[in-house]
Amino acid sequence: MSLNEEERKIIVALEYEKACKTVEQVAEYQKLGHWDTIANRLYYALFHAVSALLIHDGYPVNTHKGVIALFGNYYIRTGIFTSEAGRLYSDLQTIRNNSDYNCSYDATEQEIKPMIEPTRKLIKLIGEQL
Repeated sequence: MSLNEEERKIIVALEYEKACKTVEQVAEYQKLGHWDTIANRLYYALFHAVSALLIHDGYPVNTHKGVIALFGNYYIRTGIFTSEAGRLYSDLQTIRNNSDYNCSYDATEQEIKPMIEPTRKLIKLIGEQL
């Protein structure tokens, strides 16, 4: 999809706004102890933030795997973001997939809680790049 500059700015703003709204939902689900849902919300918040970054910089956003690959190639390998940021995004995708599609898997507080603040920080850092 070819975007003019105004369209690009609008989509970037909408994607980043979606990221921020999605990560805000985590606090409510945390009170309820819904760790699968928290994993889902963290992953999608990061997906929208990274999508905003990619679109901002003129890269195509087509698939979840593609977004992760582009983030790795253009932002992790180049040192714009740390390898820990790339690992966080990848780990969240794995956990989200397991939570959503594997009926014998349940995300736990012990594995998800330590990912909340790093995800918030990464989304904020992405916002600073925009």
